[in-house]
Amino acid sequence: AGTRAAQQEVLDLLAAHLVEQHPDRYSRNGPAVSFGARAVALDAGEAPLVIAGSLVQEDLVLMRRDDSGWRLVAGYVAFPSSWTLSEKFGRRMEDIHAPVPDFSEGTRNALLINRMFDNLKPEQPVFRFNWSINPDADLHYPPSKAHGPLPDGHPLSLDTPFARVERQTLRKLPLSGDILFTIRIYTDPLAALRTLPEATRIAAVFADQLEALTLPQAAYKGLAGKRADLVAQLRAVAAG
Repeated sequence: AGTRAAQQEVLDLLAAHLVEQHPDRYSRNGPAVSFGARAVALDAGEAPLVIAGSLVQEDLVLMRRDDSGWRLVAGYVAFPSSWTLSEKFGRRMEDIHAPVPDFSEGTRNALLINRMFDNLKPEQPVFRFNWSINPDADLHYPPSKAHGPLPDGHPLSLDTPFARVERQTLRKLPLSGDILFTIRIYTDPLAALRTLPEATRIAAVFADQLEALTLPQAAYKGLAGKRADLVAQLRAVAAG
């Protein structure tokens, strides 16, 4: 409730951006935006965030500030990573991140994120990446599929699992002051790492990241007790 204007702001900004910045893919035809064989009516009568979410691969989430902090007040989420919109809806950012090591309320990371949200400028969006390792390449990964540690008997190697990468962006909306949080999911087999032009460097960096995870961080990613074998294989690739 109360987010319709902000949702419309997202749809207006996105529709204009796609046509202006990607004219080879998107075109405006009256009240519709067309791409490929599809045409999405911008005045279809649905919630504007639902229409916006059907234009791009990204999931779209609106965060709004109140006296207690930044809350998730609206969202279009097709490709969750071991969560659901209903469980996070209406919650403060600190509560949303409570299961994440070093990001719960009162931690330095939580304070930094709140400060960044408070100081974000409409003309200066930001982005970040994170990653996980999953048994399969499914884009839709709700809690019912959440594996925690990789299943018993499922080896953690370069040959079978998949890397799941989230590209996340934050943009302060100039009219409403809400923040649009976007999430784009990419999945690739870990085995593809061997074919990359900079395979040796990337393998070394990945091994370093795995070894640098604290035990709580490794457990959160489902890698506790299993990363040593993967690190050894990555070091072998890094050594040529």
